[in-house]
Amino acid sequence: MPTSAPPSNRFERRRAATRQALIRAARQILSETGDTDVSIQAIADRADVGFGSFYNHFESKAALFDAAVLDALDEYGQVIDERLEGVDDPAERVAFGVRLSARMAETHPEIMRILRHRGLGHIHSDRGLAPRALSDLQTGAASGRFTFTSPEIALSSLGGSLLALLDLHLTRPDADTDEAAAAMAEMMLRMLGVSTDEARKIAERPLPTGG
Repeated sequence: MPTSAPPSNRFERRRAATRQALIRAARQILSETGDTDVSIQAIADRADVGFGSFYNHFESKAALFDAAVLDALDEYGQVIDERLEGVDDPAERVAFGVRLSARMAETHPEIMRILRHRGLGHIHSDRGLAPRALSDLQTGAASGRFTFTSPEIALSSLGGSLLALLDLHLTRPDADTDEAAAAMAEMMLRMLGVSTDEARKIAERPLPTGG
């Protein structure tokens, strides 16, 4: 889970633990059904905290579920950062990001199911993969590696395609996720201006193991 500076005293630690328990419960609900109509009491029961504790941390269920999505996005970004450490080529970073995200449907299913349910509204978020992908797109365009008119539109195409790939995998577990992800990575690179032959080679390279 994403971490920050540890609380300095027992009260703050308990408060932080309660807040994180509520976020964990909300993440589980989003992952399982995406249904946010569940009662506050049901959320508190799942988090194993008192009903009154909810309003000590969140003003509404919407605020809790928004925090849960951002928590999942932060963890998503951390996983990608760890795996792409030391990878500098923006074309490789884009291709590997697509393929690693598809793999995460197996290794981090909760995160990816949350993205399937709520990801469309976060394609241009400042959390998760989006800011990292946008930076790679801008770097690639500045260096001449990529050719496109708008990095934001390129990010929309990349994000929308990735969400469709996740939906395919999560609703059709018999599909070959690695093959589909490599094919999509190649298509995305070609869309960004990488030649057909090079795009295929990059999309087929072994995934990095991280730093």
